[in-house]
Amino acid sequence: MKYFFKLVRLILGPFLLLKEQLSKPKGLVRSAADQARVDAECQQLALYQFTTCPFCIKVRQEMRRLSLNVEQHDAQHSAENRQALLAQGGSSKVPCLKIVDADNQTRWLYNSREIIAYLQQRFAVAH
Repeated sequence: MKYFFKLVRLILGPFLLLKEQLSKPKGLVRSAADQARVDAECQQLALYQFTTCPFCIKVRQEMRRLSLNVEQHDAQHSAENRQALLAQGGSSKVPCLKIVDADNQTRWLYNSREIIAYLQQRFAVAH
């Protein structure tokens, strides 16, 4: 079963990446000061992901739409990143957003819907 999913990812991966490139959303435009503040807040976030995972692509697209510069860790090809995700977050499932709060407490979000909702709630501009 493991090899089946690897084969599917190998075949469909390039198409998923092409679709991601062709459908890049336009980023949110903020003032320079607001974007600098958002960039500073994003330094407390890290996305653990697989390049061709459809759920990871959804999260990356939302990060583009919100103009978020979040550090991304490849947990597919990097054993070090995968091990850090498993050891610190408790699971090697992706996507996973690592959130370090002001009190230096770390929280791990593992569901793409929850990650997107969190990013929208924290960074979307109210109209």
